Amino acid sequence: MHRNSNGGSAKTQTSRHPVILRTSSLVVGGVLAILLVTSVAPPIIADQSDRAVVNAPLTLLTAPIEGQIESVSKNVSNTAESGDSLARISNVRVDRGTLISLEEKAADARAKLEATRQKKESDRTYVKMLDAEINDQSEQLRAQFQSQIAGLRAKIAETNSLSGAQKALVDRQSEMVARNAASMDMLRPTKENYSAALHKADAARAGLDQKVAQLDALEKGIYAGDDLVAIGILAQKRRDISLDATRMEIEEKELSAILQDKQALAAQERQRLAILTEADVQVTNRGKILTVGATPGRHVNAGDTLASLVDCEKRFVVAIFSYRQAQSMKPGTRVRVEGAAFGSGIVTAILPKTSDKVDERFAVPFPQTERRELYAIIAPENSGSGGQDAEPAADEGSRPCTIGQWVTVTKDNAMVPSTSVMWRHLETLVSSWSADESPAQPNDNREATRETGIAALTAAFRSAAAARQPSMP
Repeated sequence: MHRNSNGGSAKTQTSRHPVILRTSSLVVGGVLAILLVTSVAPPIIADQSDRAVVNAPLTLLTAPIEGQIESVSKNVSNTAESGDSLARISNVRVDRGTLISLEEKAADARAKLEATRQKKESDRTYVKMLDAEINDQSEQLRAQFQSQIAGLRAKIAETNSLSGAQKALVDRQSEMVARNAASMDMLRPTKENYSAALHKADAARAGLDQKVAQLDALEKGIYAGDDLVAIGILAQKRRDISLDATRMEIEEKELSAILQDKQALAAQERQRLAILTEADVQVTNRGKILTVGATPGRHVNAGDTLASLVDCEKRFVVAIFSYRQAQSMKPGTRVRVEGAAFGSGIVTAILPKTSDKVDERFAVPFPQTERRELYAIIAPENSGSGGQDAEPAADEGSRPCTIGQWVTVTKDNAMVPSTSVMWRHLETLVSSWSADESPAQPNDNREATRETGIAALTAAFRSAAAARQPSMP
C-alpha cells in the first residue's frame, strides 16, 4: 500500500514537468517577442513621445564695437531686466583721421567765408561812397544846367527882340525902295542883319534844347554828353563794384552752405567716434542669463558674443513624432506634457526638419530625428481659467526656467502609448516594489537595492534579446 502511494505521486510530478516547461517557454517567447518588437520596430503609430525637450528663443548679447572690456556689471544675475547694463567696452585706438580732415576742410571754408564777407562789406562801403560822390556832382551839374538854361532863354528873348527891330527896319526900307525913295544898296545890308538875327535866335534855341535834354537825362540817371563824362565814369565804377558785391553775396551763401555741410559731417563723425570709443552693452529684453563670456580686460571685436539670454516666457516644447502622426498633430491640437512646469500645451507648428542655423537661434539644439520623423512645436497652454492645465499666475522670477529638460508629450485621447515610456514606468514600478519589500533598510540601502533591481531587469531584457538574435555561421 505504501509503494502504490509513492508511485502515484511520482507519476503526478512527472506529468506536471511538461506543463511547467511549456508555460515557461510561452512566457519567455512572449517576452522576447515584445522585446524584439519594441527594439526593432520604430514607434510609427505611437500617440506619445518621450523624445521631447523644453526649448526657448535665444538672444545673443554682442559687442557693438571693438575694444577692451573695462568692467562687467555685478548686478547682472540669473534674471535680467530690459535695460540692465551687462558690460562696458572702451577703445582708445580709434582712427581720427577722417575727423581731422573734416575739421580742416571746415576751417578752410570758414576762413574763405570770412574773407568773402569782408570783401562784400568793403564793396558795399565803396558803393555808398560812390553814391555820395555821384549825388554831389549831380547836384552841381543840375544847378549848372539850370543856370545855363536860364541864360539861354534870356539870350533867345534878346535875339527875338533884335530880330523884330531888324524886321521893322527891313520893311520900312522896302517901302522906300518901292516908292523910289531909296536904293537897293541901302536895303541889302539891312536884310543881311535881319537874317543874322534870325540865325542867332535859332542857335540859342538849339543850345537851350541841348541843356534841357541833358538836365532831363541827369534827372533820369543817364549820363551822356561832354559835361557828364566824369559823372558817367563814376556811375560805371559804381555798377562794377555793386556787381562785385552781389557776386560776393552769392559766394557767401555758397560758402555758408559748404561750411554747414562740413560741420554736420564733422559732428556726425564725432558722434560716430564717441560710439566707437565707449559703449555700454545693455540687455535688450527680460530673460534668464544663460552664459556670460565677458571678463574685464578681454579684447573683443565688433559682433563678438558676450552673453546669451533666454526668454523663458516664450518657452515651448520640441517633440519628435512619426510622420504618420502629422495629420493628427496638426496646429491647434491639444497635448499633455509630463515633466514640465506646465501640464498641457497646444501644437503651433509641424516641421519636417531643421538645420544648424535654426538651432543657433534657440537655447538647446533640436533632438536628432531619424527617417520618417518630424518635429512638433508645442506652446504652453495658458487658459487663464484657473484649471489644472493653466500655469500658476506668478512672477517670472519665481517660475522655474526648465530649459533643456526632457519631457513626455501625449496627445489627448491617446490610444497607442510609447513603448519606451512603458518600460521606464515598469522600471520605476519594480524599483518601488523593491523598496517596499525592505522598509527597515536605510535610505542608502534602498537606493542601492533600487539600482541593483534596475540593472538586473535591464540585463535580463538584453540577454533575452541577444538570445533571440540569429547566430552567425
